[in-house]
Amino acid sequence: MAGRSFGEFVRDKRIEQRLTLREFCRKNGFDPGNVSKIERGLMPPPQDRHLAENYAKALNLKKRTKDWVTFHDLAAVSAGRVPADLLNDEKIVRKLPLLFRTIRGTKLECTAPPKSAQV
Repeated sequence: MAGRSFGEFVRDKRIEQRLTLREFCRKNGFDPGNVSKIERGLMPPPQDRHLAENYAKALNLKKRTKDWVTFHDLAAVSAGRVPADLLNDEKIVRKLPLLFRTIRGTKLECTAPPKSAQV
């Protein structure tokens, strides 16, 4: 994922198939204008699960592979969301505030426990 946008990822995977934008769209029933906008970052990734899976399938992404996860992670991040599989894991959800503080470079403040809690 390292710095790539969703559109760049889609374009790279399409090019790996040695398909032009128009060939890719004709083969998979997509609108070339929309795919072009997605690849250039002018249109957000499809948020409809069924449509997103159609794109993933058209890009030959296999379920539970690194590329499949990257595709869905980039789509979620582009929409300003945390990937759904992470939100379904309670242990991860509890760690998200720490992750957010770390990303922001915010240090944890260490405060002494209230005197009533001290022994």
